[in-house]
Amino acid sequence: MARGEGRAQGLARVAVVVRAGAAPMWWAGVFAAGVGVLVPGVTGRRIGVMAGAALFVVAAAVVSYTRRKRYTALARSAARAGKHDVLQDRAVSVRNWRRGHRWWLLLAFLVALGASFAVPAAGGMLLAGAGTGLRLKAAWLGRRERAEDALLWVRVDWLAGNGGRPAGKTVRAYRSTGIAAGDAAPGGSRRRTAALV
Repeated sequence: MARGEGRAQGLARVAVVVRAGAAPMWWAGVFAAGVGVLVPGVTGRRIGVMAGAALFVVAAAVVSYTRRKRYTALARSAARAGKHDVLQDRAVSVRNWRRGHRWWLLLAFLVALGASFAVPAAGGMLLAGAGTGLRLKAAWLGRRERAEDALLWVRVDWLAGNGGRPAGKTVRAYRSTGIAAGDAAPGGSRRRTAALV
């Protein structure tokens, strides 16, 4: 047992942290691509949109599949959360991630927008593809949670300073709870109905 494992800890849902960046990246990418289509650019709109579509698919696939082995290994060794562990609300985890990444998101949006003067819409579609990849990864985690009838949690103090990296080097193990714990459904989305207990 790692040092400090026996003490109560603040825990954040793994899928919620993964999913937190999906919406802002998707919408920033869609907006940048929409504005980018209005600019003819160096390559022209047709080539820009075709290149953007290819980048969207590649980004979604790469982001979705990156580090899955690490997530799987951590999930297999997950220890049961203690009754005194504090489960972080979904809204808090999402807010922490978005605050920690706000300048990165702004920079990514500006780069995607600026890239439209060379290749229209491509940068925005790349950013939207990355957001889609995060949503797909969270959905994959959700399917795993449903199959194992257990939600995965990570210690808040093991996350990066910006509230991300739920499978980073500092994360030594996950905790698990029953499927009804917390205020987020498997996969990190909001619970739509009250969980049956």
